[in-house]
Formats: sequence, structure tokens, C-alpha cells
Amino acid sequence: MSALTGTLPSARRSVATPRYRHLERLTDGTGVFEHALHAEARPEHGYCLDDVARALLVVVREPDQDDRLGALAETYLRFVEAAVTDDGRAHNRRAVGGAWTDEAGTGDWWGRAVWASGIAAGAAPTPLLRRRALRVFTRAARRQSRHLHASAFAALGAAAVLRLHPEQDDARRIVRRLIGMVPPPRDAAWLWPETRMTYGSGSIAEALLSAGVAVGDAAATARGLELVGFVLDRETRDGRLSVTGTAGRGAEDHGLMFDQQPIEVAAIADACAAAFEVTGASGWLDGIRLAWAWFEGDNDSRTPMVDHASGAGYDGLEIDGRNENRGAESTLAALSTWQLARRYAGMEVAS
Repeated sequence: MSALTGTLPSARRSVATPRYRHLERLTDGTGVFEHALHAEARPEHGYCLDDVARALLVVVREPDQDDRLGALAETYLRFVEAAVTDDGRAHNRRAVGGAWTDEAGTGDWWGRAVWASGIAAGAAPTPLLRRRALRVFTRAARRQSRHLHASAFAALGAAAVLRLHPEQDDARRIVRRLIGMVPPPRDAAWLWPETRMTYGSGSIAEALLSAGVAVGDAAATARGLELVGFVLDRETRDGRLSVTGTAGRGAEDHGLMFDQQPIEVAAIADACAAAFEVTGASGWLDGIRLAWAWFEGDNDSRTPMVDHASGAGYDGLEIDGRNENRGAESTLAALSTWQLARRYAGMEVAS
């Protein structure tokens, strides 16, 4: 477990309900626009499956469902359905007007589609949406990816499906593939499966943990827990999250890094929540609280990265402040972390 246990300052005992106003502002009848200029959507840049899949995850995970969130879930799921081709590959880029502008493939966007549809198959607010999500998962899960990140994202959705449908062979195949891609470490000082941590590190650690649990692989589960702790320790400095910048982090990199991305913080929060659910060890809640504190301004630039009034997230933490643009990825990262902070608020942290 993280060495941070017991070092976190007093946490809030309550967290307000997340605000989805800015997410609605970024969304039209097709999907969520990828980019924003400050708070205004930039339709000229279109949509991407990466962000729409993230949006589907966020809205179906919200426990306080209403008609507004249900409408967003319908919009996002319809986009994912259209993105996944009959042979299981997926398009990522879509222009206003509906035309796909790229070739279908099995990159990160495919993995996120598998992830989102797998979660929505069990968590979407209506039986119809859950059935549709399972159908699109089944179509996309015919494929595999040779990329670690895409395979990790897909494994998170596959593990969720296996909890509901343990007979789903394609889901089991995706999970087993991910386990094979993350072998035991060769160096006790550097547990990461690659020479550098680049992006989505928390998601890779969470995926290995979830995969191990899904198929009853105790060794993979233990490695996943170890990786979650490794990510949390490596991404913490002076009692606060200080996440890998866009240049990545190697074994010898210990200093401050910028441009810190909100999606990295959200992935750490997700991984710590998964570790808590598997182990029941409340020390993992430190990671969630540190992640939410990062958004609220306890970060390397002492700058708030979420707008509490609208739910907008800012696009990057800089050495002298923040990127004032509030695009889809950063907003969804803030909302995802906000959901977890609220869910686990008030739970005791181990001493």
C-alpha cells in the first residue's frame, strides 16, 4: 500500500454533488466536442471517441440519475455504437455533420469504447441502454490490440462484463491478454512494465488489478495492487499529487514536471478506489482524497483545476498556473474524481 497512509491533512467530511453544467455545454445531439476556448466549445475541431467514451463512463457512474443525465447517456452511447464497425474496430475522429475522418482501428479509442460499453452494460440507467451497451461491447470485444494502453482500457470494460456474464469468452480473452502483457518486474526498484511512465499509468495498474480479480488470478491481483501503490508513490511529492508531465517519467526522474494533465490524476483516483474495493484497506482512500485535493488547488502550482459552479476542468497544470481552456478530457477527469471524492467522503483513513 502507499507510504502516504496517515500523512494526509484532515479531509472534508462531505463533498458537494458534481455539477454537469459545463459537460452539457460541450455536448450537442451528436456527442461531446473535444476542445474548448476557455469555456466555449469549439465545434470546428469535432468530436473524438476517446472523449465520448469517457463521457459515457462518467454519466453512467453518477449515482443520482435524472432525465438530463439519461439524455446524455443516450447521446454518448449512440456515438459509441456508430463508431464501432461491424468487424469490431472503431473510428475515433468525427466531424460536425457526422462524417468519420479517420480509418477504423484498435488504438486507445477502441480500448476506451470497450471500457465504456462494458461499464455501461451494468451501470447504464435503463435496461434498454444496458442491453445496447452489451451489444456494442460484444462487437468490439471480437478484436484485440497490440498496444498496452489500449489493452488496459479494454480490460477494464471486460472485467466489468465478466462480473455480470462470466461465460463471456471474448471478455475473458481480453483480460487474459492484458495479464500476459504485464509480467512480473525484473527490477525491484522500478516496477513499471515499460522503461518510462507516459500516460494512463493509473489505468494500467487498475486494469491489471481488475483483470486478476475477474479471472481469479491471485498473482496478477497482487501485481496490480503493487502497481497501484507504485504509481501513487511515484506521483506524490511533499504530501500532494505531482503527476507525470507530458514528457513522461523514468526511473531517475524525481523532480517537478509540467504540463500535468488532469486525466492522470483521475486515473490515480480510479485505481485507488479499485484497490480499496478489492482489499477493504482504507489507506487507499488517501489517493482519492489527494486526487480531489489536486483539483481543488493542492498541487504544485497551488491553482484550482476545477470550477465548482459548472463542473468544468482546466486543461493542464503549468508552472505558473493553469491552461484556461476547459475541454472535454479535463472536464471529464474532474467530474470522475469528484464522483469518487463524494462517494468515499467521510470514510476513515487508516493510521
